[in-house]
Amino acid sequence: MDQNFRGRPTRSDGATVLINGLTSVVVMDYSDSIEIAAAAQDVFEVISDLPAMGRLSPENTGGEWLGGATRPALGAKFKGSNARDGATWSTTARVTTFEPPSRFAFNVTYGPFRVAKWEYIIEPTLEGCRVIEGWTEQRNAFVRRADKKDGFDRAEFTKESIRSTLTALKAICEASANAS
Repeated sequence: MDQNFRGRPTRSDGATVLINGLTSVVVMDYSDSIEIAAAAQDVFEVISDLPAMGRLSPENTGGEWLGGATRPALGAKFKGSNARDGATWSTTARVTTFEPPSRFAFNVTYGPFRVAKWEYIIEPTLEGCRVIEGWTEQRNAFVRRADKKDGFDRAEFTKESIRSTLTALKAICEASANAS
């Protein structure tokens, strides 16, 4: 078995197999990376600007900080607006890792239900930095089956979404670096 970006064993379809005692749980876990010719701090600022995430993501359209927060910080909450195929919905994200300029992560919920964990790791390189975007599915099996029954494959969509997000991130950060 291969390993994902968190060092967990993965199957060829990208699923992570977590073994707890005598049971195992299949968790969808996927990451992708891109090289960006821009400073890690500048890239971190774009990634952690959740109200502007809509300029990167094919599904998120933006949102607003909650509870008096005005910017990202450990524990800060954010209401995200999303749209896909004519449907719109909101989720809540809570920042779980805030380590400028190297790591940013948040957990997403829909009401009381866990949805996903998103994580960004930024590593300096000679030309700028390398960004790893990681996603861990946290929805329960019932919701995942309902999506599949409706013909929607969240894992495949998310793989494409991550690639789109990283490509947009590269374009925005490199354009800004070249303008400086």
